[in-house]
Amino acid sequence: MTTVTRFAPSPTGYIHVGNLRTALMNYLIARKTGGTFILRLDDTDQERSKQEYIDALKGDLEWLGIEWDREERQSLRLDRYREVAEELKAAGKLYECFESPTELDLKRKKQLNMGKPPVYDRASMHLSEADKDAARAAGKDGYWRFKLELERIEWADGILGDLSIDAASVSDPVLIKASGQVLYTFASPVDDADMGITHIVRGGDHVTNTATQIQIIEAIGGKVPAFAHHSLLTGPQGEELSKRLGALSIRDLRAKGIAPEALLSMMARLGSSQPIELRMSMDELAEGFELSQFGSAPTKFDAEDLIPLTRTRNQHLPFAVVKDQIAALGIPAEQAEQFWAVASQNIDTLSDLDHWADLCLNGAEPVIDPEDADFIAQAMTMLPDAPYSETTWKDWTSAVKDATGRKGKGLFMPLRKAVTGQAHGPDMGSLMPLLHKVRARG
Repeated sequence: MTTVTRFAPSPTGYIHVGNLRTALMNYLIARKTGGTFILRLDDTDQERSKQEYIDALKGDLEWLGIEWDREERQSLRLDRYREVAEELKAAGKLYECFESPTELDLKRKKQLNMGKPPVYDRASMHLSEADKDAARAAGKDGYWRFKLELERIEWADGILGDLSIDAASVSDPVLIKASGQVLYTFASPVDDADMGITHIVRGGDHVTNTATQIQIIEAIGGKVPAFAHHSLLTGPQGEELSKRLGALSIRDLRAKGIAPEALLSMMARLGSSQPIELRMSMDELAEGFELSQFGSAPTKFDAEDLIPLTRTRNQHLPFAVVKDQIAALGIPAEQAEQFWAVASQNIDTLSDLDHWADLCLNGAEPVIDPEDADFIAQAMTMLPDAPYSETTWKDWTSAVKDATGRKGKGLFMPLRKAVTGQAHGPDMGSLMPLLHKVRARG
């Protein structure tokens, strides 16, 4: 049987690291088994779903290298949902309700005060047609709930192990709003059944949804997929991440220079027993991906951990990948490859190349400690004019050492700071041939 997985985002905003984790897990399952990965847009909420978010979503996935085999849109399947809804109504599995949100809230509070679970009491199931007509005449619009079978719902979760939920402890889920809008709780299981989805990985906050959707899939004659629920992400101190997810959108991380390989390498292993190590291809990620190695505990995520992964990735990028970017910075073609060899070992993100290009082309503002002022002034008179060669630094520092008697750190550090404006950086012998100007020379 062919493996079929899906990623079903709502295009009501930009996708973030939590979305990516879900998408990547489903993608890797399909990739590892030679199966099919479907991008399914949950766009039934026409007021909030925007084309700009769809375009951004696709752009983010393409940048990451997550390729979908086909695209589905729930907004194009409304006739199918209506058809299934009529079948469920005829089978007595959907019933119309008229309570307002205020009335439902009062019921829940009353149940809690009585020490009972706040589960819908199915009062609307017993309304006569006359009762329903009276409700409509009073200006109430009916919405539709699915009638759960009050039994234990069991499944073997790919991450959490054997799970069991008593349907009697869960309210009959609302599937269709009074406006007629089909909700996720209905469209998703219909799609999963129709599209032959075999595996679904999603967040642990969907466990209860899974229980009810298993019954819906069974009621419409579908085959229940294999479910797995990954842990939810927290901040580095264990704090809730949900309020910060907007700042952790893929587009924002991309704008900050985070490499796609860094994001993928982290999200493919975060929360598992495997170490997070940079992987440069999807095949490498898929090869070691195993759901059974993931745990259920909340998983800490720190965006700062993406920096060293990005740094490592950039250090291994071939020159051909960055050739055009370096040319755009104004680095002469004959120096471009050497510039990359030097700069690549001293950057976190590719945007850091701007600094090194400016240093090479325009020189740096010298940093000179007061006690070194006379020493630097004398040393600069001994530095020849550009262009510099691979031996310039060695020859110059040797000459300065002989003239001043300075040696070791007392010799090299003040000269580095005067030439580059910083205490640390690349090997000066390799950097000097790239410098077009040294400002400290005056």
